Amino acid sequence: MTIDVTGSTPTGAGSTPPQTDGATSDPPPPADRRVRLAVTGMTCTACAARLERKLGKVPGVRASVNYATGTATLDAPAEVPDQRLLDTVAATGYGATVAAPGAVDQRSVADRRHAKSLLRRLLVALVLFFPVADLSLVVALVPGARFPGWQWVLLGLSLPIVTWCAWPFHRAALKNGARLTGTMDTLVSLGVAVAAVWSLVTAFTMDPNVPVPNGFWGALTHSGSIYMETAAGITVFVLAGRYLEAWARARAGDAVRRLSELATREVRVLLPNGQLMEIPSREVKQGQRFVCLPGERVGTDGVVRDGTAGVDTSAMTGEHVPRPLRPGDDITGGSLVVDGRLVIEATAVGSDTRLAAMIDLVEQGQARKSATQRMVDRVSAVFVPVILVIAAATLAGWLIAGEPFSCGMTAALGVLVIACPCALGLATPVALLAAAGRGAVSGLFVRGQDSLETGRQVDTVVLDKTGTVTSGRLTVVGQAETADAPGDWLLLAAAAESGSEHSIAAAVLAATAEQHPDAELAAATEFRTVAGRGISAVVDGHQVLVGSPGSMGTRLPDELLEALTRYQERGLTTSTVSVDGRVCGLLALQDSVLDSAAPTVAALQEQGVQVLLVTGDHRRAAERVAKAIGITDVHAGVGPEQKVQLIGELQAAGRTVAMVGDGINDAPALAAADLGVAIGTGTDVAIDAADVVLLRDDLNGVVDTLVLSDRTVATIRQNLWWAFGYNVAAVPVAVAGFANPLLASAAMALSSFLVVFNSLRLRKLPLPSDSSPARPGVPAAPSVPAAPAPV
Repeated sequence: MTIDVTGSTPTGAGSTPPQTDGATSDPPPPADRRVRLAVTGMTCTACAARLERKLGKVPGVRASVNYATGTATLDAPAEVPDQRLLDTVAATGYGATVAAPGAVDQRSVADRRHAKSLLRRLLVALVLFFPVADLSLVVALVPGARFPGWQWVLLGLSLPIVTWCAWPFHRAALKNGARLTGTMDTLVSLGVAVAAVWSLVTAFTMDPNVPVPNGFWGALTHSGSIYMETAAGITVFVLAGRYLEAWARARAGDAVRRLSELATREVRVLLPNGQLMEIPSREVKQGQRFVCLPGERVGTDGVVRDGTAGVDTSAMTGEHVPRPLRPGDDITGGSLVVDGRLVIEATAVGSDTRLAAMIDLVEQGQARKSATQRMVDRVSAVFVPVILVIAAATLAGWLIAGEPFSCGMTAALGVLVIACPCALGLATPVALLAAAGRGAVSGLFVRGQDSLETGRQVDTVVLDKTGTVTSGRLTVVGQAETADAPGDWLLLAAAAESGSEHSIAAAVLAATAEQHPDAELAAATEFRTVAGRGISAVVDGHQVLVGSPGSMGTRLPDELLEALTRYQERGLTTSTVSVDGRVCGLLALQDSVLDSAAPTVAALQEQGVQVLLVTGDHRRAAERVAKAIGITDVHAGVGPEQKVQLIGELQAAGRTVAMVGDGINDAPALAAADLGVAIGTGTDVAIDAADVVLLRDDLNGVVDTLVLSDRTVATIRQNLWWAFGYNVAAVPVAVAGFANPLLASAAMALSSFLVVFNSLRLRKLPLPSDSSPARPGVPAAPSVPAAPAPV
């Protein structure tokens, strides 16, 4: 698409084409590089552990494979090409592609589609499982209730469960078996398949005339060996855990996807003949010039070459007051042009932009694996082959002992059933769901990222300022006027600002409504936005200009200069009002501190937690807020990369860091911290990157977060130890033949229910803020010094 902005005819065949890159081959990779692969086909943590071992065997490669996010993060030398890494993944039995920063759309869609598929299978399995379980229990405990063909009814009801519903496990087991490997899916598939096939054989060979005693003991010893409820139960329990896991995994890429949406897809490139041509932003080359209009986001990093505009840089700085930019100023891709027209020369494109760096930082943070996950990976890697060997040895041992084949098969089936990882599959997702429910009651949303387990060890909390400690909304806290100022100068300013959507305009209108509740604003005409400076309008025949002190074009009166100095020393934002060419008023604005900020800081410090304040704002404003809430360690003028660097330095010093933020610029820090806490009123990117979200605009939830994360992780570890301990204790019982498959399936169900019950105890967990919004024993927030009265 070509747009004529010079009055000439549209670009045709003779026009100068846009710059193109004549290179035909990719540049060689750097000596030390990080490669991120999007991996498909993994079905459990054992898959991730096996793939990590295989990739780690490639010379010079360090690998970390995260099953939860479906990614493999590799540090590879230059001499190892990407294709060799992809071939290694393929040889291990999985699919992979090299993932560019932020390229999560297709993976996220696939993950959601997989979650929906599992949900359909789970619903069908649940509908059929209840009649199967009821009928199996009745005919086992009360043989007299058996009717002709009861076994075929059981088989008919169970067949869809053990085939279609359990197909994901069978498919994974077949793929792994073809490569002589085993995962948790192998145990599930074998347990389901062996129970179903053995039941089918028994249904054809059983003698209905053989008497069967009533009661529980008779069910254990003479149940007729129809174990379809066992196969169906395994499928239902494991499917439930897998669905909850898939649902959480489908949301793992939300933060990266929302960051990617900040980048524009089309850019208006300025051609040498003065015309504009829209091209995809990925095709912009360094040195090319492009145009941004009001309401548009900047396509890539650059430097302003022409024009002035107010630019919302909150994506990078977190500060919502638009910053005036002029020729020569740097501008970051993803920033929003509020007013004015800018001609920008691209200085960084593609993966070299700051936005791409932020996306990469978030992905790195989400790719980390917790200590618990690494422990599960190690155990899973050896657990499956050990159980398979034990099951085979059990069958062989019983046959060698001269026992009938049916006895040996029953014992071996008992081993497979009792070792099925149903409880293991429910240990983490159910606990996280219970914690999410408990947290929601107190305004917390627990996302369940792996770093949540470090909450009990947090000893340092880093607080963002704007929108986290403060409300993120400007209010007028002081005003000054000249001796000859018109009495209605504030009303005139408010009328002029009524046509603006700027945050300062909202503050001026609110202050005017408070001071003059009965006044009606006059109509403003000839409204005009002066790019990066302010607004002007005609009100009741007066020319009114509202803007920054430096935009007035004249020296301020002495009485206003004194007030300006006083306000700036307090770190306040200032705006001047001019009527008919004379500066007559000065407004001081500030972002109000949340009432819950000081009590939260005091509570954390009482527990020995170090609290820091970081902000992209200037130091005076930062120190004013820090003094009000009791923080002495202040870092001002800090961008997204510096926040991540600060957290990294604290972690390198042995600190366990929680980051609390709300803005797009906080997303990398939230992902990099040991525990990320986002304010629910903040941006979607920050919320998606965090481990915990405070649903209310209330910092009391920070202390609650540490308590809830501590108990949640403790519960998950209890569940995992129980699941593994149960298998270790129960398998020998099954080997000895004391765990009939019916009893084994009952034990498996009991183990799963114990895990669920233990997790649900989190819903009754008392949190510190339950008894008082400001927490017991914590002093009330000191008030921010009142603004001086109007001069």
